[in-house]
Amino acid sequence: MDTPELKKIWKEKYQVVPSQIEKIKDIDSAATGFNANIDAVLKMSGKRLADLIKACGLSLKDLQNIKTKKISEPADVLKGVFKCFTNGIAEEWITEEKSVFDWMSDTLKYDRLQMGGQGGIVGNALAAVGVKKVYVHTNSLPALQAKQFLSLKNLFSFDENGKCKQACKINRKADIPLIHWIIEFARGDILELEGQKFRCPKANRFIATYDPLNLKLQTDAHFMAHMRNLGADYVVLSGFHALTSNNDGVKLIKNMVPEIKLWRKVAPKSIFHLEIASTQDLSIRRAIIKHIAPLMDSIGVNERETIDLLEVLDEKAFAERCAKQTTAENLFAALVKLKEKIGVPRIQLHMFGLYMVLQDSGFKITPEQNLKGMMTAATIAAAKAGTGKIDDLLWAHGREVSDVGLIEISDLATSISQSALLTEGIGRYRAWDLIVCPTILIEQPVTLVGMGDTISSLSLVGAR
Repeated sequence: MDTPELKKIWKEKYQVVPSQIEKIKDIDSAATGFNANIDAVLKMSGKRLADLIKACGLSLKDLQNIKTKKISEPADVLKGVFKCFTNGIAEEWITEEKSVFDWMSDTLKYDRLQMGGQGGIVGNALAAVGVKKVYVHTNSLPALQAKQFLSLKNLFSFDENGKCKQACKINRKADIPLIHWIIEFARGDILELEGQKFRCPKANRFIATYDPLNLKLQTDAHFMAHMRNLGADYVVLSGFHALTSNNDGVKLIKNMVPEIKLWRKVAPKSIFHLEIASTQDLSIRRAIIKHIAPLMDSIGVNERETIDLLEVLDEKAFAERCAKQTTAENLFAALVKLKEKIGVPRIQLHMFGLYMVLQDSGFKITPEQNLKGMMTAATIAAAKAGTGKIDDLLWAHGREVSDVGLIEISDLATSISQSALLTEGIGRYRAWDLIVCPTILIEQPVTLVGMGDTISSLSLVGAR
């Protein structure tokens, strides 16, 4: 079957998306945590990156000498941007140095401010698609942070007195703004350095994080009390990746276990999802997999995070193989490894042009529902990429799926002898259900910030 025929088949499948969005409005409640912050978004051209590198006196050898994915000085920021720019990948590095924060404020500056943090981004997304009540955890909520929440009456957080209010109208005046730098770059842009030209292979971003509250997993007592008493139908968690072993991060993760168990007891029918996020501290990465993931119904990963998990699950050679060839075939094999070793009922991977779910047979969400949810997420994610917003949900509806997604599915289907995957999107592997979905790609995205978080959460609530 040729590509035009396949695109026609998938375009017809995607016709279900508007009705799926309507069904989301029947969901009573969702809660997101733990990290909400302010993102300072900056479009970084290859030319400006070269100028900054030269101003800092860095050589090409310096840029390629990366001993740790942690920011101790301004030069480390540029090393991270260089790595992600030249490889077309996304990574997040953490700094605990206020001097680095000051350098970014004074030297890098930003183009615009927007909602940051998986908890905040997902909260906005779930409210935008119509979940009746969305509760967002915020460990800091001054007016500047509140302005990043959508002005929606179904989006809530808690003021300093514990009163539940519309999130955008809260001003906890004693709180400090938490600002992260999101440095984005465009596919095809050129960086010239020491007579060499580096072409960015894929639009992506580098995140430089300075966040004293999220680095300590400081929680809001009023949100925690709400969850203990009422829970929610869907709970989407993240933010553990910001912890470090030097700041008692492993202990903080362990301390959260009884809280989550209590939430599950209060709302036993809830679906709990963990968005892994880029976790550079190996001890933290292991702790997340050992203590938090087993409490979840579902986890979400991208290509880089999949490789990161393989590294701490004694699969370093396989991780290197996936890093060299990030194909659907290799990443599917990686999901199988994760499924075997972590045991979480459902894993969703979002990669360039393709989403993939591997889940237990008999999971709460059927394969058919999963596919509908993934197509819904793909449509809304494309709208966000194309417009920079999440208010015109059907902006990308009716567009064709990507060639690259169909190629990846075809290769995967052949490798595991599941030919129906290419036209149906649903198959089996061992005792598990496998669901794949080619996505809608936007050639020149306005933003990619929070795309994975949006995809994972909307795939779940859209699976009705």
